[in-house]
Amino acid sequence: MERKTPSEPTTTGSVVAAACFAAAVLATALVGGAAAAESGDIYATLELPAWAPPSWLFSPVWIGLYVLIAVAGWLVWRAAGADGSAVFLTLYATQLLLNAAWTPLFFGFGLIGLALVDISLLAVVVALTAWAARRHSTVAVWLFVPYLVWVLFAAALTLAIRLLN
Repeated sequence: MERKTPSEPTTTGSVVAAACFAAAVLATALVGGAAAAESGDIYATLELPAWAPPSWLFSPVWIGLYVLIAVAGWLVWRAAGADGSAVFLTLYATQLLLNAAWTPLFFGFGLIGLALVDISLLAVVVALTAWAARRHSTVAVWLFVPYLVWVLFAAALTLAIRLLN
């Protein structure tokens, strides 16, 4: 039987890793969802710019993005393993933490200014995460692009809301 190299994880290991990435992203989504659910529809009470999307659009967009984020993480891990992708995995975890923090800051605590700082840092870390992925998976880099675009849009929206309120 042929031995697997570190860059060729076992099928079982790959499935476990995919489940771990999915669980980490799901935990991030649940933190945001819980904060948004507890706060009610604060978004509707805010002064919004004319280009602000309706509140119903955020959930489907984030669901799609969370799937892309999980798959991108798994692709990098599958290509490089934990040791070969330590920088990527550190940035990946950091962007998940910043992502999870934004909704409670904005909706849960009404700290729009601090949420703006958080999402600005998130945009930088997402870009760095995509950059770190490039050594391991071109597909993963491209999976981060819609996420980065949405985070930049959300940062602009957060800034506009901060200025209007």
